[in-house]
Amino acid sequence: MSTSAKAVKTSNEVPLQAPSRDIWDSKYRLKDRHQRPVDKDVRATYERVARALAAVEGDKAEEWLVKFRWALENGAIPAGRILSNAGAEDHKPAVSLINCTVSRSIRDSMHNILDSVVDAGMTLKAGCGIGYEFSTLRHKGAFVFGAGAGTNGPLAFMDVHDKMCFTVASAGGRRGAQMATFDVGHPDVKEFIEAKREPGRLRQFNLSLLITDEFIEAVKQDADWHLAFPLHPGEKDDVKPEQLIYRDWPVIEEGYSVDDEGRVACRIVSTIRARELWDTIMSSTYDFAEPGFILIDQVNRMNNNWFCEEIRATNPCGEQPLPPEGACLLGSINLTRFVIEPFSDNPRFDWERYRKVVAIFTRMLDNVVEIAGLPLPGQQREIEAKRRHGMGFLGLGSTLTMLKLHYGSEESLAFTDEVSKTLAIEGWKVALELSKEKGMAPILAEEIEITPKMMRERPKLAKDGYEIGDKVPGRILHARYSHYMQKIAEVEPELVAALAEHGARFTHHSSIAPTGTISLSLGNNASNGIEPTFSHRYYRNIIQAGKKTKEQVEVASFELAAYRHFVAPEAVESDLPDYFITADAVTPQQHVAVQAAAQAWVDSAISKTVNVPTDFPYEAFKDLYLDAYASKLKGCTTFRFNPEAFQGVLVREDDLKNTTYVFELESGETLELKGNEKVIYDGEEHNAANLYDGLKEGTYGKW
Repeated sequence: MSTSAKAVKTSNEVPLQAPSRDIWDSKYRLKDRHQRPVDKDVRATYERVARALAAVEGDKAEEWLVKFRWALENGAIPAGRILSNAGAEDHKPAVSLINCTVSRSIRDSMHNILDSVVDAGMTLKAGCGIGYEFSTLRHKGAFVFGAGAGTNGPLAFMDVHDKMCFTVASAGGRRGAQMATFDVGHPDVKEFIEAKREPGRLRQFNLSLLITDEFIEAVKQDADWHLAFPLHPGEKDDVKPEQLIYRDWPVIEEGYSVDDEGRVACRIVSTIRARELWDTIMSSTYDFAEPGFILIDQVNRMNNNWFCEEIRATNPCGEQPLPPEGACLLGSINLTRFVIEPFSDNPRFDWERYRKVVAIFTRMLDNVVEIAGLPLPGQQREIEAKRRHGMGFLGLGSTLTMLKLHYGSEESLAFTDEVSKTLAIEGWKVALELSKEKGMAPILAEEIEITPKMMRERPKLAKDGYEIGDKVPGRILHARYSHYMQKIAEVEPELVAALAEHGARFTHHSSIAPTGTISLSLGNNASNGIEPTFSHRYYRNIIQAGKKTKEQVEVASFELAAYRHFVAPEAVESDLPDYFITADAVTPQQHVAVQAAAQAWVDSAISKTVNVPTDFPYEAFKDLYLDAYASKLKGCTTFRFNPEAFQGVLVREDDLKNTTYVFELESGETLELKGNEKVIYDGEEHNAANLYDGLKEGTYGKW
């Protein structure tokens, strides 16, 4: 008796769109120094990456090569530096496979600041983005005793880093990426908030505020908020006790006064109403989409490595909070690849294949540590000690549409929870297997001395009989006392108990990155990261080698391409069912709810943008970040299209048509053009919006 299985439709059948293939060719396809292709096609890129990562397995390299190749062909997408640089040593030997790093703490001295510029330059040259905290530097006008004069403040030194980043062309054909974080209690916080209102300033930075629980509570109570900086030893005789406040501080300089709880004496420079500062922050975010929020106390509270590090900065997109010199390698799983019978009466998700891809991909990312190629010794030591990586997913919005679920609905929240939980559990199972096979992360094998601060932060230590001064293996503090791992223990208690006994191969497993170009290229324009689809037909502004302004590439969403492939070949946007929604149709509260559903299972953080329409009222917007705080998020970012301030990476055709740009000619006359009009300037055709942006921001001709 013979049987035959009925073929089912899967989203893997959708052909790669031409713009997606073009971006792969320009960003990730390996080429020689004459720009001749080394990778024949996309499969050759997968083969190169799989072979480089499998080589780490030694005698079992060929066995794992087959599995790694299969995972890549089934939705595992390493981050851009891995795609570009793995197995590329013969053509670019001095590049890294790591996407993101954080600077060492910048100490408040000229020598240390300038050293940090050198370190950052070498990091960017190797192809890694970098984040820094700048609120460790004295406020503008503060007296510098060695120089006998006032300082220009941290923003002036950020300008130096900004120019350096613009000058250093990062490896792999892209400009460098930087994140600047800044404490909400620093005296120059208002200058930081408003810095990017000046055209062309700090354009190589994303900006985020470090928001503390103390500040949020002051906002809620409409209380005073002190802006303060650590008291310099030379100031002690001039400051009265009522002018001091004690706060946690990331860098303890020689001569700082420290209390019994390890907090630093800070001199109050000024006092304002917390709600006044809050309104300044929110109005800037509303108009300029920055600064973002990092809820830093929640970040440290939920950090798996709570016992050995203090986090004050993140990578450039915020999904990786990292300690000084921390580095993290990234990768995302394309959820659209697991949809069976999309748009049908019975669309479903292939959970079995998804779990298998997660497991194999976890091993692949762990192998990257051995060939990371980080440029600074401190970065390499840090990644080897903790082996943290950040696996996430992309295409959530596209996947929900193919499953006929509305982004933000209760059903979509349940799916987001399940897909995030499955990724976490499968990853920690592999962490245990690899620990037994290859050894745990070295930090988890160390004996950690219990401090008073640790006892305060984890009362369970005292309940379990530990005392200050006791030494406890890192693996126990990681598995048994980190809040996140105890969340895993609620569903997998035996797994977490085994991790406490044997240790984990890595300290962190997950984060959700924005996945811009990998979504557009190898993701076939699936929606970015955890986001809903921006629009089903839109323009993406990208930097192309040899172009004087950014180039606009028109693309269709993956779900639109899939709908045309499976249902209606000639479908246009007006033909689409009502579950084809876009970012503007999702309420801010729904955006936050989706992020919260994933964050419960993600041990690092999530890059998430709450998109709001241009005409969204400020009164409805201004307390959005309080919702994020109440939802226990680690961070939040918003975006509202504001053509007077900037364009953004993704732009709808209607926004361009409805925006007029005014150019001033050398004769003094003005020329008005709609954003989507083409114009010849300097011998090259430009989109009017991008030309205006390039001239205004000082980037014209510098890409």
